[in-house]
Amino acid sequence: MNSQHSDKLIDGKAAAAQVIEEVAAEVATLKAEGLEPALAVVLIGDDPASHVYVRNKVLRAEQAGIRSLEFRMQADSSAAAVLEVIAGLNADPGVHGILVQLPLPAHIDERLVLQAIDPAKDVDGFHSDNVGGLSQGRPVLTPCTPAGCMRLLRDRLGDLAGKHAVVVGRSNIVGKPMAALLLAADCSVTVLHSRSREPQTLSRQADILIAAVGRPRMIDAAWIKPGAVVIDVGINRIEEDGRTRLVGDVDFDSVLPLVSAITPVPGGVGPMTIALLMQNTVTAARQQRKQAAARSAEEATCLSTC
Repeated sequence: MNSQHSDKLIDGKAAAAQVIEEVAAEVATLKAEGLEPALAVVLIGDDPASHVYVRNKVLRAEQAGIRSLEFRMQADSSAAAVLEVIAGLNADPGVHGILVQLPLPAHIDERLVLQAIDPAKDVDGFHSDNVGGLSQGRPVLTPCTPAGCMRLLRDRLGDLAGKHAVVVGRSNIVGKPMAALLLAADCSVTVLHSRSREPQTLSRQADILIAAVGRPRMIDAAWIKPGAVVIDVGINRIEEDGRTRLVGDVDFDSVLPLVSAITPVPGGVGPMTIALLMQNTVTAARQQRKQAAARSAEEATCLSTC
């Protein structure tokens, strides 16, 4: 990369380190108040990538001072066995966040498992209660990758109100919640997908472009409005020059001269996802303490008046 473009890079590693530092300070305060945030991770099967992700999540939890619990299950575990583990974690007041690592083995219904998690402990933000709350603008636990993108955008641009944001991709994990968050920030939002007509023309209108399609280097200079900010969510493994490389959904080299700022792959959005998972865990712990205090006050009122 030409050194003249180095100031365009959005450093996700540095931003994630800042979030972890903020979370660690919050955790220290909570511990002083007698509350130790705890995150439980359920890993089913032997997918190598999933093991790496879980290891990284546990490491970040330790850095933030969050207690981490791991529940490793065999690939042939039944759905009933998985649901039993989740039910136990839902009922445990010492566990504040529950994350089931995806993907799941083919014989287990992903939707059934995600819906079984207590929405108050759903630190991935995938439960329908949290998804619906996000679309309504309520304060809920939000999917970590879109939340991380918003943090990067606000750090770089400040107020996002009035900007035209284009989201390429409409997945439940990134595209749809990303659009909802951008709307909540008062952006004008366009979502492009496989059935969109003239997507490049629409994309060239974007002040902010979010790429989340899972197709390596699909978005090239023809998609970019000069001066746009580009957030590349894609992480694709390709074989090139005899070795495996990680590349994004954006053709980085062709786009770089046009943009005002861009996230690299790797080192952009990826580190933010885990950092925001830690933030969600602390948020969940605070909310659960507040809900428990409200229930106790209600019970006390009932005892004194009944």
